[in-house]
Amino acid sequence: MDEITTQHLLYDLYGTLLTERQRQVLEDRLFEDHSLQEIAEHLGISRQGVHDLFSRSMLQLEDYEKKLGLVQEYIKRRTLLVTLQKRLLEKNAMDEEMERVIHELMDEEVEPDV
Repeated sequence: MDEITTQHLLYDLYGTLLTERQRQVLEDRLFEDHSLQEIAEHLGISRQGVHDLFSRSMLQLEDYEKKLGLVQEYIKRRTLLVTLQKRLLEKNAMDEEMERVIHELMDEEVEPDV
């Protein structure tokens, strides 16, 4: 998994454990794709201050992951669900209910039949 995807998962799973300021910096950088300078101007701090806050916040999220392992568990479960889905499709054993449940377990939107 690439670094950006990992950062997003870490934030999604542990972001609520951070301070409001940490969350703001991470959201601006990860989801809004703002530069360090743009974030610094918005928060009224130095570019280096933003860099340090971002780095420390990511280290904190990584530490949570080392202790709790939620990202690894998420990846493991998702991999198993994808494997199950493929096997059911190969055997033509997938029905609409199974597909709906698998997509729900993978946190994906399923488009309703119209």
